[in-house]
Amino acid sequence: MEISRSPALLAWIAAVILLLAAPARCFYLPGVAPADFQQKDPLPVKVNKLSSIKTQLPYSYYSLPYCRPDTVVESAENLGEVLRGDRIENSPYVFEMREPKMCQIVCKITPGEKEAKDFKEKIEDEYRINMILDNLPLVVPIKRLDQDSAVVYQHGFHVGVKGQYSGSKDEKYFIHNHLSFLVKYHKDTNMDSARIVGFEVKPFSVKHEFEGQWNGNKTRLSTCDPHSKRSVVNSDSPQEVEVNKDIIFTYDIDFQESDVKWASRWDTYLLMNDDQIHWFSIVNSLMIVLFLSGMVAMIMLRTLYRDISKYNQLETQEEAQEETGWKLVHGDVFRPPSNSDLLCVYVGTGVQFFGMLLVTMIFAVLGFLSPSNRGGLMTAMLLLWVFMGLFAGYSSARLYKMFKGSEWKKITLRTAFTFPGVVAAIFFVLNALIWGEKSSGAVPFTTMFALVLLWFGISVPLVFVGSYIGFQKPAIEDLVKTNKIPRQIPEQAWYMNPIFSILIGGILPFGAVFIELFFILTSIWLQQFYYIFGFLFLVFIILIVTCAEITIVLCYFQLCSEDYLWWWRSYLTSGSSALYLFLYATFYFFTKLEITKPVSGILYFGYMLIASYAFFVLTGTIGFYACFWFTRLIYSSVKID
Repeated sequence: MEISRSPALLAWIAAVILLLAAPARCFYLPGVAPADFQQKDPLPVKVNKLSSIKTQLPYSYYSLPYCRPDTVVESAENLGEVLRGDRIENSPYVFEMREPKMCQIVCKITPGEKEAKDFKEKIEDEYRINMILDNLPLVVPIKRLDQDSAVVYQHGFHVGVKGQYSGSKDEKYFIHNHLSFLVKYHKDTNMDSARIVGFEVKPFSVKHEFEGQWNGNKTRLSTCDPHSKRSVVNSDSPQEVEVNKDIIFTYDIDFQESDVKWASRWDTYLLMNDDQIHWFSIVNSLMIVLFLSGMVAMIMLRTLYRDISKYNQLETQEEAQEETGWKLVHGDVFRPPSNSDLLCVYVGTGVQFFGMLLVTMIFAVLGFLSPSNRGGLMTAMLLLWVFMGLFAGYSSARLYKMFKGSEWKKITLRTAFTFPGVVAAIFFVLNALIWGEKSSGAVPFTTMFALVLLWFGISVPLVFVGSYIGFQKPAIEDLVKTNKIPRQIPEQAWYMNPIFSILIGGILPFGAVFIELFFILTSIWLQQFYYIFGFLFLVFIILIVTCAEITIVLCYFQLCSEDYLWWWRSYLTSGSSALYLFLYATFYFFTKLEITKPVSGILYFGYMLIASYAFFVLTGTIGFYACFWFTRLIYSSVKID
């Protein structure tokens, strides 16, 4: 057939070419496409939550008596933003592109006793105000003391400061009521429009004074010159927070052209850590773990090859009986363990968690979950967890059928509810505590209903579907026949004690991740951006290899000691790394954080308990499947009469 005689084929080829060509010029993630602004275009500033690293309890911006616009409008938020405690609303600050303004009055407030108390509490707890302009968060540039030209950026500015003034011995509370904004923009040489690439502020505490009667925004302040070309505030005293004392809020706005392009505007925010030694530590740790893993793999391969060759060369039954070690327990090694149902449940849950993390990291490495997509990471993890219920049901049912189980609906229900039920119970208690503190971090009823709907409406049915498919497949057959009478396990050496070997097994997997764990904890509890997903993915791969190899090594030693109870121990060996994770989180709490309130401490340990529980399920499942593959491999490689 000639192409010229097939217009339908030509049309199809043209359509494919257009589809392939279009993304090359037009692909942007939803909600993060660049916005072009002409001169005098309005730039609405949005306010986000008040946050503090001392309390970890976010509050909405208007929980304090700040200046309000005529109508407060909440921005539409995704599931992840709501769970993070973000509350994005409009503000009375409206800039005009490339139109500097100085000494603009926002409003005047007179705090009563309650309002003054609220301000003082937020200043005492070092709360910061977060704002957003064109999806860029507000930062405060701070010069580093060790380097003259270096600048680090603080996320948000403090509500105020606490200190002494004019020789007074009493500490007083001063509010930041004058904000000097700087908007950086990148101008296209071929166009008159510009794109915003930076949003900075320098906060001041100024006790404003005015001439004559108060006339709203038109009042003339004697402490601020509105006709100056740069910010000038000349007050002899800062603004103290006092009951029934006026506080006048003002701001400056200046614009500065920048060489930074729109595609690189987040680089400033992602370099907030500004400490290259951590990168070196991560690389060093990964190299050490890779070296140890390679050594373990080499030793295991050489030892096993020698053992298998030796056993297969035995010619008489008498010679075989004289042998000791892992071959002697072939009649018991595939005997179903005690509490096999619970093991099936946790293995299925681990598969679900593994699938969620793997897909999430792939998307993160590809750039779909960058910090500019606010709340995207948590939303993606929740949705992927729900849809991975299909694999959870399938895995638990396959293992359950191998253990000669028959009540597949029972195991399915336990798989669908055990892990999520425990997490939901802890989360409900923590949410009640947050709600009691009247924090914006408390999950609203509608969001809670949406989470329950995702669980019962999607996750549970998918677990049932996966379980049904898995149970319909033929059972995994044992490679050797199991004896009717269990073999007696000889007395074990002290170093083969189950508790000791399990605790030893968790050290190496934890060692593979603890440096990366520092970055993760810092991003969560010290409110910094986490962005090194490439390193995280590499650490995840090394964690898988490490969990598998350490479990295989200890499983081999256990079988050589004629102890065939490997099912649960293989799960707990690598899963014990979660214990070290929780201990490290406790160490981090007392050395890096300044949390003083009991509720905040309970929140920290509650969330870290959930994280450790999830890490236990993940690493335990990896170790179990590695040991499962290993035992089937070695017992299929020897001649057993």
